Amino acid sequence: MPPKKKRPVLHAVTVLALLGASGYLTVELRKDEQAKTPATQAVIDELTLEGGTGRQNGKQTWERLKNPERTILRGENGQILATFTDRARTATLRGPSRTFSEPANTKSKVITEDWVRLMPQPWTAGAEKEQWFKSWFKENYGSKKEDLFAIAFQYVQGAPVKKDAQGIPYAGDAVFGPFKPDGVDRLEQNDFYDYLGISYTFRNGTTLAPRQDRYRALDCSGFIRMVMGYRARYPLMATNALGDGLPRTADGMARSKTGVDVIKMQGPAPWYTRPTNIDVLQPGDLLFFKMDHRTGNHMDHVALYLGLDTDGHRVFVSSRKEQNGPTIGDNGGVSRIDGNGFYAGLFRSAKRL
Repeated sequence: MPPKKKRPVLHAVTVLALLGASGYLTVELRKDEQAKTPATQAVIDELTLEGGTGRQNGKQTWERLKNPERTILRGENGQILATFTDRARTATLRGPSRTFSEPANTKSKVITEDWVRLMPQPWTAGAEKEQWFKSWFKENYGSKKEDLFAIAFQYVQGAPVKKDAQGIPYAGDAVFGPFKPDGVDRLEQNDFYDYLGISYTFRNGTTLAPRQDRYRALDCSGFIRMVMGYRARYPLMATNALGDGLPRTADGMARSKTGVDVIKMQGPAPWYTRPTNIDVLQPGDLLFFKMDHRTGNHMDHVALYLGLDTDGHRVFVSSRKEQNGPTIGDNGGVSRIDGNGFYAGLFRSAKRL
């Protein structure tokens, strides 16, 4: 693989160190509000779930909503503190404010109080009364430990290398993949075990070995499998057909029965149609795109939805050929699903794992 172009190291200001993330994942107070409001609290008062009522001193309440079927926790002023969707394991919790940015590749910046975490089992109506959830919620609500967003930004441009106890680098600046023989396009099919450089045995017993030329490489679905699977421990299939859990490719994920289809594919194949209403999306959802006429009716790209940026646009992070790795950048098209940009026009469906 040709040498990767030198990537500049940038520094964020007004930074609160959190989880050893790179300069592109910063945890900071909103600069324009610092002089006006008290500092954001890093720890939120614990909730005590009393007899399944889901109240803290009678001020916080559980509520059921539809489309999709879900349970929300509201604060005393009606604000949503947490969302749990039936049949999904990802939960969105309100927490300390963070800023995600990638100034080398975009002016877009996401300041969010949403923390997306993986529950030990899928949500069902009334689960707030169950002991497994009470224990998980007590540990995770208000916690500053790594969530899915923090993990995802450990692979963007300039992210520092992190090693496990065996000395294996499990995080750090990732490339999309090596060049094809034409020297222009890049090879796909680069999964998390290629990035790690180690063989991996899946739950069904299948063992797959990495390829040396794909070391430190993650294609779009490989990036999602790294974040959701290898790091957050969501079950992974070895391929689109072997095992159970999250399939190997973007199309396999889009058509999988895992999780909840919050926006279903609509319209005639092979291109389908762009969704007309995307308000149902919440941070942490997987987004799917139809981009290539050569792939028939397959979905060709998958991304992780982050929410609104500071300009009010709906943005995502994904691993892309043009940027040669995970990015929220503008190279090859801005990372937005609203408006009339490249990715916005090719957005087709969404899933909540």
